[in-house]
Amino acid sequence: MTYAHETRRRRTFAIISHPDAGKTTLTEKLLLFSGAIQIAGSVKARKASRHATSDWMEIEKQRGISVASSVMQMLYREHVINLLDTPGHKDFSEDTYRVLTAVDSALMVIDAANGVEAQTRRLIEVCRQRDTPIITFVNKMDREVRDPLDILDEVERELGMPCVPMTWPVGQGKLFGGIINLRTQAMTVFDSGSERLPQDFETHPLSQQALLAERFGAEWQTAMDSMELATGASPTFDAEAFLAGKQTPVFFGSGVNNFGVMEVLDALVDLAPSPKPRTSSLLVNKQPVVKEIQPEDSAFSGVVFKVQANMDANHRDRIAFVRMASGKYTPGMKLKVQRTGKELRPTSVVTFLSQRREAVDEAYAGDIIGFTTHGGVQLGDTITDGANLLFTGLPFFAPELFMTVILKNPLRTKQLQQGLDQLGEEGAIQVFKPEIGGPMLLGAVGQLQFEVVQHRLKAEYDCDVRLEGCQYTGARWITADTPAELREFTHAYPQRMSLDAAGTLAYLCTSPYDVRLAQERFPKIHFHPLREHAGLALGSAG
Repeated sequence: MTYAHETRRRRTFAIISHPDAGKTTLTEKLLLFSGAIQIAGSVKARKASRHATSDWMEIEKQRGISVASSVMQMLYREHVINLLDTPGHKDFSEDTYRVLTAVDSALMVIDAANGVEAQTRRLIEVCRQRDTPIITFVNKMDREVRDPLDILDEVERELGMPCVPMTWPVGQGKLFGGIINLRTQAMTVFDSGSERLPQDFETHPLSQQALLAERFGAEWQTAMDSMELATGASPTFDAEAFLAGKQTPVFFGSGVNNFGVMEVLDALVDLAPSPKPRTSSLLVNKQPVVKEIQPEDSAFSGVVFKVQANMDANHRDRIAFVRMASGKYTPGMKLKVQRTGKELRPTSVVTFLSQRREAVDEAYAGDIIGFTTHGGVQLGDTITDGANLLFTGLPFFAPELFMTVILKNPLRTKQLQQGLDQLGEEGAIQVFKPEIGGPMLLGAVGQLQFEVVQHRLKAEYDCDVRLEGCQYTGARWITADTPAELREFTHAYPQRMSLDAAGTLAYLCTSPYDVRLAQERFPKIHFHPLREHAGLALGSAG
């Protein structure tokens, strides 16, 4: 049996950008235009009761930023679109990194005034490593912005790939007149207002040149000249080059005014890829055998790329977000967690519209489904309906910042342990338990992660903690060729040994020299700045 018809209808993409480029706003508008939501919560109205649909955590509402990636599914033009909104803040780049392993394409949002910013560069890097196709949306054209040719030039330099304009702006700021759609050879006239729908904008075919020139005057002429330059310097759109991550189609608009968004939604359906095959290591006689899993295969398989605790404060539940790689999901299926060999018995399985969840009747490769569990599932776990597969590539980075956790009320030790276990498994922070005892250590990529965890420990687990600085500045996961070598090393550095949330052994260091010296003393020990996931456990101090 093949599910090719269903998998071809799927589009799974992430929205990436620097903070404040308008990513969450654009997410809302895509949901609005696909008919998935009726009212777009203004991201600006932080104090109001209407918050952006995709930002649900309390701290996000207070700060007006996304700190957790969220998942939304919508139906548009007979296609099932799975949209993953990622945190823009650099302190949460790990979460974003993992989300990018679960998608087939990315929509990059660029602020037309600021061009390509630091965080966008890091995300582009990830996409480039995976050859992820990128669609570019240049936002905020109704503000005073840079020249569109400048922006294209910068995007090309930063992305290292040519831009292919699909729409082109006429004017900018107060003189922003609209966009020329090069695919349909028509101009859509800009009108500000966040309640407008695509059909409310007036459109004229480019054959009415004289009328448009008269109406938009100098702005029209400038746009035609610069468009000619841009299209002359750009290659024609090549679907294969785009899918290989070697060129990016570019769209212009104003997300907050619902303008230029429909063109992006259409491009996602017309240009973005359906689910691709995934590589798995099949364990045969304890030896890994590489196998390509096709999305239309009949056997169910998927990978956990995110675990979120307490999405529903009333139920204390945990949701494992699974990107389906093949097959079909139906309620009541028998599923197995490959790492442990245990059966997975979710209490419910849902698809998402941000916080709104709906029970899944069926799902196919490319879909993101949420298994509500009470533990037993970790980031990176492969889940199948029986076959022994192992999907790899979900990264954990060695943290660069460390804090010691001090509990203000010692009677809450059990709650603290539960909270840290769950937040560690979720990947919100890395938790290290020193082998010789003593307070737990938290490791983070960015400072804001500590604040979020402190906030969540109090709000979700009723644990008031103080975070104090400590001497550690880094960690390396360690492996050895033989158990004896590993034992010798751990006995030499008992103070430095700790276990992370997945039970993987790590060496804590106070300076870069520590690792160098340890490496010289023990040349047969391997120090890893990155581990892929618990399924590839890098050894423990047996």
